Amino acid sequence: QVQLVESGGGLVQAGDSLRLSCAASGRALSIYTMGWFRQAPGKEREFVGTITRSGTSTDYTDSVKGRFTISRDNAKNTVYLQMNSLKPEDTAVYYCAASTRLYLLTSRYRAESMYDYWGQGTQVTVSS
Repeated sequence: QVQLVESGGGLVQAGDSLRLSCAASGRALSIYTMGWFRQAPGKEREFVGTITRSGTSTDYTDSVKGRFTISRDNAKNTVYLQMNSLKPEDTAVYYCAASTRLYLLTSRYRAESMYDYWGQGTQVTVSS
């Protein structure tokens, strides 16, 4: 199985940018579709975005479209979440997750149940 470790979180001001990393070990990242989720205080964990195994296709929740970008470097076994124009409502613990399932529609990966492995999360706090 694969182990996932997120990093790159921190405290930033509204409008700033931040890049999160998710490093995988144990197995090659290239065999997994990867997703990013987040959980704000007092709220349920929600889907942020996903990227297919080859990196050719992505999907994002509406609230981050145009501001967040997911990419991956399979040679480095790492997935990234570039977050620009951050808002206070982006404050949350961010998790990366790996899915062994293979679907044609990237929208299938919006559900937490599609993912088999999860990282421990990294805190992102955006001040106004």
